[in-house]
Amino acid sequence: MKIGFIGLGIMGSRMAANLRKRGHSLVVFNRTREKAEPLLAEGASWADSPAALAPQVEVVFTMLAHPDAVEEAVLGKDGFLSQLASGQMWVDCSTVNPSFSRKMATEAQAHGIRFLGAPVTGSKGQAALAKLTFWVGGEATDLEACRPLLECMGNRIIHCGGQGTGASLKIVMNQLLGTVMAAFAEGLILGESLGLSREALFEALLGGPAAAPFLAVKRERIESGSYEQADFPLRWLQKDLHLAAMSAYETGVAMPLTNVVKEIYHLAIREGHGDEDFSAIYDYLARNRDVQPTPQPV
Repeated sequence: MKIGFIGLGIMGSRMAANLRKRGHSLVVFNRTREKAEPLLAEGASWADSPAALAPQVEVVFTMLAHPDAVEEAVLGKDGFLSQLASGQMWVDCSTVNPSFSRKMATEAQAHGIRFLGAPVTGSKGQAALAKLTFWVGGEATDLEACRPLLECMGNRIIHCGGQGTGASLKIVMNQLLGTVMAAFAEGLILGESLGLSREALFEALLGGPAAAPFLAVKRERIESGSYEQADFPLRWLQKDLHLAAMSAYETGVAMPLTNVVKEIYHLAIREGHGDEDFSAIYDYLARNRDVQPTPQPV
């Protein structure tokens, strides 16, 4: 099948590569062509714009950083939606807020295009190994038609319900991811200030009832202070917390904790941590040298 893929960042580049590995032809577009070069070297074709990509393919996947980027690729002056033939499929794997996903579904329907909102859970390593989880919102028949393609990129595909439900579940998950990471970082800092070693804290907390399983993966980064080559850049998690806060506002839900944590991540971005792994929130909160053990009584 000839597939269009728009958005070749940390996740998208690996997802597109897995489609190619399974024998599909690719036409790709990215805001910066440099990120497409590895795929082009493997035989993918380049399109100069999303609009130029659309007539060449049977299905379009988008994997973009935020709702504005999706809307520009879809409805902007070089957008692809108006260039697709009636009945074609568009699958948006971007992490967006639920109301935006429903808006895109409505736009697609107005053009006679089938739409699935299918954000993913997983690290860049899982993306490379085709072990992502897809949270899918949309018609069950459209999901079944698209399932063989999703199975090229992931090993778990969950139909969450109608339009917007995949985005809803992904936003809830990332809201928890961000708040739990920040709370764990504060717990480590408190323990260290009380004279406990970081090693003792990790050994006691990880695998226990107070620590989410994903935190074990962050241990090495925190111990080494190495947050480059991010699995999930801090700036994009802050964006997701913002989308969670927006969604809560739309539904009349109070989220005081999420709003505070969102601003903490924003301050970390201002201090230069935006492109680092989101576990760098520990480094921001600790400032390393500021963590001093409490003097022990003699």
